[in-house]
Amino acid sequence: MLKNAKNDYTGWLVVIGIVVLLLEILFFNSGLIFSLFFSGAMIYYGRKKAGKKSRKFLFFAGIIFLVISVFSMMTFKFLLLAILIHLIIQYSNSKKNPAKIALDIKVSEQVQQEETLIKSKPLFENIFFGMQKTPNDVYEWNDINIQSGIGDTIIDLSYTVLPNGETVIFVRNIIGNINIQVPYEVEVSVHHSCIVGSTTVFENQQSQVFNQSFHLKTAGYDQAVQKVKIFTSLLVGNLEVSRI
Repeated sequence: MLKNAKNDYTGWLVVIGIVVLLLEILFFNSGLIFSLFFSGAMIYYGRKKAGKKSRKFLFFAGIIFLVISVFSMMTFKFLLLAILIHLIIQYSNSKKNPAKIALDIKVSEQVQQEETLIKSKPLFENIFFGMQKTPNDVYEWNDINIQSGIGDTIIDLSYTVLPNGETVIFVRNIIGNINIQVPYEVEVSVHHSCIVGSTTVFENQQSQVFNQSFHLKTAGYDQAVQKVKIFTSLLVGNLEVSRI
């Protein structure tokens, strides 16, 4: 269990590092890739040939140059500022609402019957990299609640039978595209949040979205027998909800 937690932590650090690097190159400093490549080459060559003093010097100089390049990144400064603000807020909340230990005295305990739980296989899994897509033939529907790292998610509702009531689709993604195809007779509600990307919900199109969130729904959604509620969030990527 500890090993899995460590692997998850390492994976998220890799994803966050890639996102920070892409945002820096795209919006603030396009020349950063040369600096990182140059410092990486110095570290590689100095470590591989570390027998002489000059190459040891090259190795440590590459590390120093890499650290300077990272600390000069605008997005890295924003990330440090966000972490500092989060710590300050957590500290302030802990002072306002200190933890209290309550004494729980149970006079008598009643024997509870075990709940009967039914486990079903989800359509999608949480992944760090790769594309996920619903089957290309008939499949049994289960509500979707996933989070992904880098990759596309494609959901086609035309090959399944949706139950009466409200069907829920919840997709959180860091980098990638989300494509959801809905039959014409099904009403839809879309809650979407995005940092950088574009959105297309039927005829409603926004080619450039920057740090926005919105809610759209079809006119007959509230009275519909069959309806789909969609929650999506993207750091960088495009959302498309279309009829099929």
